[in-house]
Amino acid sequence: MKTALIQQTFFAEKEKNIEKLEKNIRACAEQGAELVVLSELHNSLYFCQTEDVKNFDLAEKIPGYSTLLFGNLAKELGIVLVISLFEKRAKGLYHNTAVVLEKDGTIAGIYRKMHIPDDPAFYEKFYFTQGDLGFGPIKTSVGNLGVLICWDQWFPEAARIMALNGADILIYPTAIGWNITDTKEEQQRQLDAWIAVQRGHTIANNLPVISCNRTDYECRDAINGVSTEGIKFWGNSFVFGAQGELIAKADENEQNLFAEIDLHRTEELRRIWPFFRDRRIDAFKDILKRWGK
Repeated sequence: MKTALIQQTFFAEKEKNIEKLEKNIRACAEQGAELVVLSELHNSLYFCQTEDVKNFDLAEKIPGYSTLLFGNLAKELGIVLVISLFEKRAKGLYHNTAVVLEKDGTIAGIYRKMHIPDDPAFYEKFYFTQGDLGFGPIKTSVGNLGVLICWDQWFPEAARIMALNGADILIYPTAIGWNITDTKEEQQRQLDAWIAVQRGHTIANNLPVISCNRTDYECRDAINGVSTEGIKFWGNSFVFGAQGELIAKADENEQNLFAEIDLHRTEELRRIWPFFRDRRIDAFKDILKRWGK
């Protein structure tokens, strides 16, 4: 399966972002991509750098404007498209939600981000309610997509449950970067850890992993132009194969990253690395505890 990840920069204006995304999606389809993945919260700048109630105006219903627009594009181009939206579920109830659009333009399924960070410049708990749909793969014409979102990347339990529920591939729309005050050495350690933990998911579950990040420096609130120290989104989107082999990797520049993914290798690998056969599910009850015995 030919897959494309769109790693790009963003504007304060939603219309300009969508115009740029559409251009890149079309370019990916023209080069034969069957599955196209966008980065996290791609319709705007990363507004979670500040806590401002006016930013809730960025949220939208699902189905709604973006699912219709991108759904029509997916249908026209005959691709499966993974998008990432600020969902307004009800009055005062919001989620960070990924939507998978099928080749006919319909919504194949959604995933609501389960792990919500609350760190300097990543104040997501102010905006998003924790997901309530669990870790269920979304069935599509190109396979069962185990879609997770950004902070979920650091939790092996999420990847494992997706695998146990039948995912053929793990997909992470992402918005992660450096605090500009960190040293270069610390920045490199963070980037290396981010790549390593996801590579571990591929090996432990015998599944390919796609991680699509945004890139470039963002230092303004999307609504009010409030100055912040800013985040340098580090790009470095990648695709690993089902045994942890690197298939494709971006640098910090804007680009459409392509990868050929073999979904048949999972069966082959699980025959020679029977992790799922040998799991001691009778001894794993402590994983449900917050800490210790």
